[in-house]
Parts: sequence; C-alpha cells; structure tokens
Amino acid sequence: MAATSSSLPQAMIETATAAADWVIVLPMALCLMGAALLLTTRRARMFHAGLAILFLVAIIACEAMLFARVMAEGPVSMTMGKWLPPFGISFTADIFGAGFALTSAVVTLVLVVYMQMDRTPGDNRDGQFAMVLLLLAGVTGSFLTGDFFNLYVWFEVMLIASFGLIVLGGRGLQLDGAVKYGFLNFIATTLFLMSLGLTYGLLGTLNMADIALKAPDANPAALAGIAALLLLAFGTKAAAFPVNAWLPASYHTPPAAVSALFAGLLTKVGICALMRALLMLFPASRDLLEPVLVAIAVATLVIAPLGAIAETNLRRAMGFVVIGGIGVVFCGIALPSAEGVAGSGFYIFHAILTMTALYLIAGLVEKVTGETDSRRMGGIYAASSPLSILFIVLVLAAAGVPPFLGFWPKLLLIQAGLERLDLATPGAAIDWTGLAVAIALLVNAWLTLIAGTRLWAHIFWRAGTEGDRSEHQAANVRPLSRREGWFGLGATAALTGVIVVAGLLPDLAFEAARTGAADFIDPSRYIAAVGLAPEE
Repeated sequence: MAATSSSLPQAMIETATAAADWVIVLPMALCLMGAALLLTTRRARMFHAGLAILFLVAIIACEAMLFARVMAEGPVSMTMGKWLPPFGISFTADIFGAGFALTSAVVTLVLVVYMQMDRTPGDNRDGQFAMVLLLLAGVTGSFLTGDFFNLYVWFEVMLIASFGLIVLGGRGLQLDGAVKYGFLNFIATTLFLMSLGLTYGLLGTLNMADIALKAPDANPAALAGIAALLLLAFGTKAAAFPVNAWLPASYHTPPAAVSALFAGLLTKVGICALMRALLMLFPASRDLLEPVLVAIAVATLVIAPLGAIAETNLRRAMGFVVIGGIGVVFCGIALPSAEGVAGSGFYIFHAILTMTALYLIAGLVEKVTGETDSRRMGGIYAASSPLSILFIVLVLAAAGVPPFLGFWPKLLLIQAGLERLDLATPGAAIDWTGLAVAIALLVNAWLTLIAGTRLWAHIFWRAGTEGDRSEHQAANVRPLSRREGWFGLGATAALTGVIVVAGLLPDLAFEAARTGAADFIDPSRYIAAVGLAPEE
C-alpha cells in the first residue's frame, strides 16, 4: 500500500499499490537480493564484481526515479501489509532521504569499480561485495524508513556488514580498529534502543509521522530526556565531539576502499537520523538543548581540523576532516532556520561525495609510496601529477573554497548564523550563538585548508621523505600500474569530476536542500504522505 501527500487511509485500503510505487522499497530489496546471490554463488567468484555493478546500476535507477518523483510531488510513503499507519511499518521518502540514498548508491558503485584495482580471490571468497551491498541496504533503509524501530533494525544491518568489512583480511591492526569501532557503536546502539522504549512508553507509537503529531502534547521534561539520549546515541555514531575518538582510531585500519565507504556513508546516517529526530520529531526538545548543540558544533568545528594538522598518518588525518564535517552539520541543527537546515542537508550530500573521494586518493597515495605515514612520503608530484591535482582539488572542496562544492552549504550556514545577529535592527541585542557558529565555520574552513595543504606539500611537493633527505627524490615512489590507473585513478577522477561539476552547477542541490529543509521544519507534507492527519 502506498500513498502520496494527497492520499487518505481509505484510499490506501481500496487501491492496489501501483508499480511505480515499488521504487520506495526496491533499493533495499535489490541490495539484500544481490548480497544473497553473491553469497550463494561463491564458486563463481569471477562474476561477483559484474553482478554487484549490475545490482548497483538497478538500485541507482530506482532511486533516481524516486528522487525525481519526490521533487515533483512531495514525500511518498508505502506501508507494509494491510496494517495501516501508525501500526504498519512505513517507508517514507522525503527529499533528504531520497537524495542521500541516491548519492550513497552512486559512491558505492564508484567504490566497487575502485576495488577492482587490487581484487584478489580471497576478497571475493570472504564475501566482500556481498557485505558492501548489505551495508548499502542498511544505509538506504536508514534514510528511507518512516518508523523509529525500523531505523534501529537498519542500523543493525549496517553495523553487521561494517563489522565484517573492517576485519576482512584479519590483520592485527584491523582487529584493533574493529574492537574500538564495535565497542563505541554497541554503546550508542544500546542508548538508541533505550530511547525507543521510552518513546513508545510515552507516546504509544514509533511511527515518525505519528510521533511528530503526538510529541507537542507530551510531557516536555520526558521528551527532553529522550532527545538528550538520542543526541548522545546519534552523536556517538556520527563521531561528534567529545565522543569522536573512535573514528580516527578505526577508519584507517581496513583497506582504503572500505575506509572510503565508511567515511562517506556511516557517519552521515547517524547525523541525518539526529537531524530528523531533533528538527522534525522533537523540535521543542531541540530548543531546550540548543546551548549544548551550539557548544558541540563549535567544539567539533575547531578541534577536528586541529587534530588533522597534528596527525602524520594520512588516513587518520582524513578521519579528523570527516569529524570536522559533522560539526558543520551540527550548525544547522543548532540554528534551525530554513537556511541552516538547508545548509546541513546540502553539506551531507557534499560530504558523502567528498569524504569518499579523499579516502580513495589516500589509498592511491599509499599504493604509490608503500607508506601510511606522511613523514615517509614525498615526491609524488613528479611521479603522478594527476594524483596531485585530484588531491588538492578535494582539499579545496573539503575546506569550502569557492566555487567548489563545500562552499555552498557553508555559505548557507554562515548566512543562518548572521541572520541571528539581526544587524538590520538598531539597538538589537547580539545573538552570540549565531556569531559563534559563523566564526567557527570560518575557522574550520581555514584550519581544514591548512591541514590539507600541509599534507599536500609534504606528500606531493616535497621531493623526498622528512629529514636530511627531504630535498632528494624519494626512492620508494613507484608509478601506478595499468590496472591501478584504470580502476583506482579512473574511479577517483570520475567521482572528483562529479564533485567539481556539482560545485559549478549547484542549482539542483540548492532547490533540493531548501525543499527538504521546509519539510523538516514543517512536516505536514510528510505526515500527510503517510496517511495520517492532525485531529480536528
């Protein structure tokens, strides 16, 4: 049964689900079917990459149709079985959910191509591609679900796949990273599950549209407690300060392609869930927590790039850049105006693309040098100028230098902060929170640029390794093999090209971000799509 924002529950009972409506659930179904097929055809390993790519192309086609429909008609919902909302499990796609799911599928396709540069039979025998599809199923389900408990289920699907991917290979460093990653995520999942129980006990529902309807009449103190638990749970999963140390300690341990998948998708699921919870479901509780949210945003924005500047391990430094991006998204939660929420949604789209590409570049640098520590790298500019150009372009995009993609969401967020100052009104009191957020965003851009250009200078521009031989050409640099060039560098260049074009032509992203922000601030279209309506 499916509905749009103009549908009624009775129509949902009497009308069969149209074929076009299945695009809401087909992405998850295709991911799970693809993972199952790859696991049951383990003896035909030579076909696994091709099968994974075919499934991903089909998933992208479904999600592109879904995104176009949501842009044209508004949120779309499908409820499983004949249990009407709020009792049935609903999948509800709004602009942000459909857009993030589509972007996640695109970067996963790029990653599968990238993985071909050093594919071994062992990778396929251990189910690498199956786990990638399973992880995408969890990510997509988390973006598109309309039920809080179902969000928990998709989180678990995502975590099971990520645990498998992080230990694939069995090196001691990977197992160490898996313990840190798993321990913190188990704590966050427990806190999330506790908040689900409290929400159901207080409101009698876990359907997101129904929660948005009932929350305004509930006990505000109890709701604030639930919101605080969700902030801690999702903040941990998103790696916001001060619960962020697990990310740079774990994301550098698996192969670079897996690190890129984690950096591009996993933290974005957590921060998107927090946006939906605090902005759409519990806005009154968000108002009470605003000082905490501002403090988290400012601290994450400033401290994370400082960590990147101090770090010498390349992928650990990239991890701190990922954390800094989470601080940017927190700004929109802390300043929930139309511009602020649009800026956060726009930044998540940017971060899925750019953070993935940064880790892909890091993997290629490690291939060329055979090192992971930037102090033992150098001279790559002479050996591979395309790699050098791609790296600096992505650094500029991550820092938010115009006209690259990262500039536009930060511009919206700075505008949201300055609007809080009310400079047009003579004698108006200064809103220090808006000013603090705007300054922190500028500081973050400056520090991220310092961290990125410092790495570029050490890895690419400097002739050799750190120390007495820094002016001598590094002896350990080798050119990329033909396979690495076609699959690794080609996939990274293609993704970087998408980032550059999206930055030069941001109109569609602006339109989608503003529409998505309007539905978060006023969820009436989302509620109507599910088939619920406020009581008269």
